[in-house]
Amino acid sequence: MTQNKTVLIIGGGFSGMTAAVEAAEAGYDAIIVERNPFLGGRVAQLNKYFWKLCPPICGIEINLKRLKNNGRIKYYTLAEVVDIKGEAGNFDVTVKVSPRYVNEKCVGCDACAQACPSYRQNEFNFGMDRTKAAYLPFDQAFPFQYIIDDRNCTGDCMKVCYDACKYDAIDLTMNVKTIKLDAGAIILATGWNLYDANKIDNLGFGRVTNVITNMMMERLAAQNGPTGGRIVRPSDGKEVKNIAFVQCAGQRDENHIPYCSSICCLASLKQTMYVRDQYPDAKAQIFYIDLRTPGLYENRVLWKVKEDPNVTLTKGKVAKITEDPDTTDVIVVAEDIYGGSKKETRFDMVVLAAGMVPSTKESGVGINVSYTPDGLVDASVLKTGIYAVGTLKSPVGVAQSVRDATNAVIKCIQNLGMR
Repeated sequence: MTQNKTVLIIGGGFSGMTAAVEAAEAGYDAIIVERNPFLGGRVAQLNKYFWKLCPPICGIEINLKRLKNNGRIKYYTLAEVVDIKGEAGNFDVTVKVSPRYVNEKCVGCDACAQACPSYRQNEFNFGMDRTKAAYLPFDQAFPFQYIIDDRNCTGDCMKVCYDACKYDAIDLTMNVKTIKLDAGAIILATGWNLYDANKIDNLGFGRVTNVITNMMMERLAAQNGPTGGRIVRPSDGKEVKNIAFVQCAGQRDENHIPYCSSICCLASLKQTMYVRDQYPDAKAQIFYIDLRTPGLYENRVLWKVKEDPNVTLTKGKVAKITEDPDTTDVIVVAEDIYGGSKKETRFDMVVLAAGMVPSTKESGVGINVSYTPDGLVDASVLKTGIYAVGTLKSPVGVAQSVRDATNAVIKCIQNLGMR
């Protein structure tokens, strides 16, 4: 039987794109299957990332340029792997591709969105705003094509979009299709989802209006976010001048996530700087169990925040978060271990440092996935020729995920080269 030399990457985030370009530049064909309508994954939703604290779109653009200029790489968006059969060297993969209703003729003119009469919750911004049912996921999305969300279309919504397009880019005949792919090796790079903060009863998410998650905070601070980068609270658009960050929200907790998600402390320190840079008179308080700053340079962020007189670091768990019904201020009851007391403090807004869980818990990858006792993907029992990378195996940052993707490509090459 002839061995297939193609590397299939499930997931088109930063790790998945890295794996694709590394495999292709080593002389192998690479195919990305991504369930979102764009490549870039969670990193595309960040305002800034470590260690230089710069917008991540620059790093994404570098990978996209390598991807677009390499004829060995193919990609499918709005696509999910539903079945994997076969063995290393000869995998048969079934993929379901959902309709975009917009083809490659799209020039991004926005005419369809302007004409569209229907709206949808913006998942990219975690539901903090709405877009038209015909929309571009974000302003630098790749592929740069609009998409029509048929789940939120009403009446003749799609026909209106079709009539508005001057470039024959709207194709209402598109439907769900199934394609078959062959691969010699497979990399699972589907990344992570945010732990559902609604499950953490005492911290008020979903019940207290001005309690948000750390990823919602990233979108609030981003220039292409729901507020144009203005950090304001959801209830009334008030500028956030007094903010709290609650660490380990559901983490290191046998009832939720037993492990530490590694980067959450750094994320909160970074977001504290977002607030202080935007509002020089603002105050911030961080409630923590331990403050961890993994990485070669990241501890400098902690030093900078600790030296800020407008930032208070409080070691102690938060017991309860409630809302003042008259002002929608957030009331936090928390222990202060060093102070030896329990305190009640009022804030404009509270940010929960929710943790990372493997995305395979919510969406399949075509095979049965085993998990460690902590709930992370157990890479040691994956079939030969299938490799999990990054946050599926361990909660890590972008840099480590990229290194892990490169390591997985090397394993693929070694495996295929031995056959």
